[in-house]
Amino acid sequence: MKQKIYEVDSIDGYNKWYGVETLHPLVTVIDIKESPEWLNGATLRYGLYGIFLKQGAGCSARYGREKYDYQEGTIVTHAPGEMFTVEWNKDLPMPPSRGLLFHSDLLYGTPLGKKIMDYSFFQYGDHESLHLSQAERTVIMALMDQIETEMQHAIDRHSQTLITDTISLMLDYCLRYYDRQFITRHKVNSEVFLAFQKQLKEYFENGHPERNGLPLVAYFADKACLSPNYFGDLISKESGTTAQRHIQDAVIERSKQLLVETRLPVSEIAYQLGFEYPQHFSRLFKSRTGMTPNKYRMTA
Repeated sequence: MKQKIYEVDSIDGYNKWYGVETLHPLVTVIDIKESPEWLNGATLRYGLYGIFLKQGAGCSARYGREKYDYQEGTIVTHAPGEMFTVEWNKDLPMPPSRGLLFHSDLLYGTPLGKKIMDYSFFQYGDHESLHLSQAERTVIMALMDQIETEMQHAIDRHSQTLITDTISLMLDYCLRYYDRQFITRHKVNSEVFLAFQKQLKEYFENGHPERNGLPLVAYFADKACLSPNYFGDLISKESGTTAQRHIQDAVIERSKQLLVETRLPVSEIAYQLGFEYPQHFSRLFKSRTGMTPNKYRMTA
């Protein structure tokens, strides 16, 4: 039997699930102390941005096939289009949480609207959530309080600016806290980076590009059981260079080897490296080395 998917696509609809009055049509701050029984095990698809601060243990979520437990002081974020399933032990009370949800329409014409995509953690998996200290929780809670206070004010020409500026400040704090979390997880993250380097080398040595094309960041993220955004941010924090740049570096190094050690035409080298069109390879090679593949071959 196909599981029903519940759409979370309006603030008013979400508020009605919890019997909360809608104070603003595009944003809500909600304290979740008890959830409707039908929500346990339900799959939700978000049409809203969501930031949830878990204030107790005992709740879990499934992201794909994996299940993750959340302890007190965990932030989970969701972007429009994401799906997840929430579950809790029916023999225990639902752990409380506090959520901020806002519609993308709220962002139109605001500075936050121009930079919302910079907050890559909205695309992280649920198992890559942010764990906060008590002091950090206090900051996030205070900002939610500030948004809630503004929601209770009659909507006027200042409302959008005041609310979105406060949301932006909260997201900036989340970026800071994620940076701290990347630093404190350096040992584990360095192991992920070393595995990525090894897998990247093996990908080109084993002829995968010719069969499967150029590798994508998502390919290596999947091997690490991480979302592409989280994996990409982890690699950038560990190495100072993007994962895509590492892939391009591997392409250039392998192409130099083939140009010097073989007499293969440049077009054949491009195909072996996974390029669909040789001119794309030549363009990348020249942008990275300052010369065409043929010129490099003649001068090497």
